[in-house]
Amino acid sequence: MSDQATDRATEAFVAHRNLLFTVAYEMLGSAADAEDVLQETWMRWVKVDLTEVRDQRAYLVRVTTRQALNRLRTMTRRKEAYVGPWLPEPVLTAPDVAEDVELAESVSMAMMLVLETLSPTERAVFVLREAFDVSYDEIAAAVDKSPAAVRQIAHRARGHVEARRPREVVSASETRAVLESFRRALDTGELQGLLDVLAPDVVLLSDGGGVKQAALRPVVGSSKVARFIIGGSGRAEAEITTVTTVFNGNPALVLHLDGEVDGVLAVRVEDARVTGIYYVRNPEKLTRVASETRLTRR
Repeated sequence: MSDQATDRATEAFVAHRNLLFTVAYEMLGSAADAEDVLQETWMRWVKVDLTEVRDQRAYLVRVTTRQALNRLRTMTRRKEAYVGPWLPEPVLTAPDVAEDVELAESVSMAMMLVLETLSPTERAVFVLREAFDVSYDEIAAAVDKSPAAVRQIAHRARGHVEARRPREVVSASETRAVLESFRRALDTGELQGLLDVLAPDVVLLSDGGGVKQAALRPVVGSSKVARFIIGGSGRAEAEITTVTTVFNGNPALVLHLDGEVDGVLAVRVEDARVTGIYYVRNPEKLTRVASETRLTRR
């Protein structure tokens, strides 16, 4: 490829890079793996004759999807050997992501965990159709299925997700208000303060990856969750500080122990109560805490 052709390929790739990362991340739930997928996409893209490509965006999304599907299948085996619950890798996002309600919901911890229950092909079809409004014909080319088959897969995946997704879409401001009440109770160590903000059937998932201490199974019920949080946050009389920020397009907390980042805590809110808590402590999943990641559907 000539230098001029390489420049054109680079310009096109950079123009769509944030979109491609978002597609890969929603399919994989891992920023590190999404970056690897983009590298693989780039290696294939620079070998393409751009004069033969009618729609560069569609072509790049198709290549990214195929690479993400390959990686998703290998990740399934990794997750089977994972110690304790596996949670998506949280990414620090710009506040404007929260203003795009559909994008914020699609990359939320709660939704990403729902997507984990789909097969790789179902997940690819659902993400491309629902989050990025890709046509059935384009999806068919990306997943090597007929458009008719893709429509059936999309219908099946949509029903599966609808049965498991949060019952209502909660605004960022409401989530932030509930999270602030949670943070104050956490900072003061008040058990009753936590109980007041937790739904009776709240579920806590903590991901230490076998490296950091975490519950190996879900903790269910407000009393058990509150005592787990109070007991865990008081370990070794460490000094705890919390910072409210935006991860995955939604308000979340960054917890520090003795000045070091301990983890990212995201919540699911329904009826002004916390119904789900997702606490990521695995150090390998905390590389995106300080630097902002650009997510987009365009």
